[in-house]
Amino acid sequence: MKNFKILSFLFAIGLLFVGCGEDLSVETMDTNHRIIVTSEMDFENRVSVNGHIDFGDISRGVVSRQWTLPGGTDVSVIAENGENTSSEAIIKGVFYKPGVYDVTLSQTFGGDVYPNDDSTQPINGRELDTTIVVTVLDSIKSTLKLYHVNDDGTTGDELVLADDAENEVTASKFVRLTFDAVGEPDGALWTSDGGKPDRIQTTLNEVDMKFNSLGSYDVNFIASRFRPRDADTISFEKIIKVIPSTEPVVLEAVREKDGFVALQFSRDMDDTSLNASNFTVRLENGGNILNPTVENVTLDDDEKNIVLLELSGERMYDNDTAFVSYTPGSLKTADQVDADAFTDFMSTSVGANPNFYESTGIDFGFESTAGGDWPYQWWGGIWGEYDMTINSDMPRTGSNSMYIEYRPNGGMIIAGNANFQLVVGQEYELGYWLYVVDGIANAPTGNAASDIRFYASNWAMGDWATTIFSSDMPTGEWVYQKFYFKSSTDAEITWLIRGFNENNADTLRFYIDDMVLAEVELRP
Repeated sequence: MKNFKILSFLFAIGLLFVGCGEDLSVETMDTNHRIIVTSEMDFENRVSVNGHIDFGDISRGVVSRQWTLPGGTDVSVIAENGENTSSEAIIKGVFYKPGVYDVTLSQTFGGDVYPNDDSTQPINGRELDTTIVVTVLDSIKSTLKLYHVNDDGTTGDELVLADDAENEVTASKFVRLTFDAVGEPDGALWTSDGGKPDRIQTTLNEVDMKFNSLGSYDVNFIASRFRPRDADTISFEKIIKVIPSTEPVVLEAVREKDGFVALQFSRDMDDTSLNASNFTVRLENGGNILNPTVENVTLDDDEKNIVLLELSGERMYDNDTAFVSYTPGSLKTADQVDADAFTDFMSTSVGANPNFYESTGIDFGFESTAGGDWPYQWWGGIWGEYDMTINSDMPRTGSNSMYIEYRPNGGMIIAGNANFQLVVGQEYELGYWLYVVDGIANAPTGNAASDIRFYASNWAMGDWATTIFSSDMPTGEWVYQKFYFKSSTDAEITWLIRGFNENNADTLRFYIDDMVLAEVELRP
């Protein structure tokens, strides 16, 4: 038996030849030519249980043929005759059991046959056997388990999965959401009105969702796959009841939000306890220092764990650094725990604005691309002296990160995996998380320093986003790198990412993860 490659002609074209009642041949220069198509050949011939695939033999010069489907009629049948074999040119195969199966076609031609679309000579024979591998996927069926999360991050007691179970979760604690599934879902979506965030789209089997607000909440779950399309939905009403905490409330972050200084606490705050006189704010930007008065304090309309400080005659911009202090006064949580004092708590831009990459094809978290999708740009010389892969050794979030090695006295030039649109005049923050492994102990300085820098692929904005690898930078931890720019181009671009290690005799090793591009408003 000889098994040959199935030709990638569009199946619809094949049906057109047959549907018109004409000769089943395709115009070719030879008399006997094999052409076989399927309705799912562009999708790895995958089908759901009880689904079907159309198989077409539109070869030229066929004298006889026999299709054979696998197993008995409890596994698969030919829809036209209810059997497992057929001599028709086009058949519809229906598959009833999950698994990987071979569909075979045995053909006899009127003479020596050209076996493939790129064949320049016929084989010395008239008979061909072809095997088409079909994958039958089970319907998606999911099993959920939810757990408390201990303070040290380990998995705690399992929750009862039932409507109205109202498993008690202390405010500001996490619930671990896990699932197993058959049917090869592409990913899962968890939602809960009480969760922070209230929506988690993931490819992971385990994620954590935080609950801050007192009350009872539903949890909803959907596992799905795009093709062959299927989904499994599971919902529980009032499965979680968030109860008051006696633990101290924690100030988790300070960010800019719509010109306000936004204080994110670990759980909901009491809006009757807000007093502007208890807060002071200092803004720093490029060596300039501002000390505006806090004029008003409110809770965010949508997130009651966020306290908004309104400044008198001033606002916070995205590239400002705010230092916030609180003198103990009336500030309390919704469950009536007093807030502790804090001094000069520094703001961060991380998470302050939506990540623009999420609406583009850029794989900002390295979850859906391989190293080859970030291609070398063929500059030659030192610029090809690097090694890069995407792996699961050290992800900051998700499953993967990009791992890069600059070879001794080497460098790198790669391009992003997709394009995106910049708007002229729009201000942006470009950021990414960097984890340095080693190779900086003897890092050169000045113009000889090793670095990594980003360029627009149309070269419109020059050289501005540069991280210098210095001997005193942190190793063994994730550090956020950020840069601000005003776009001078109105174009679809990608990033060119250039690495320089020409003057360093050591291999420089590091990871990158969670890249960010955010629209911002910079201080004039």
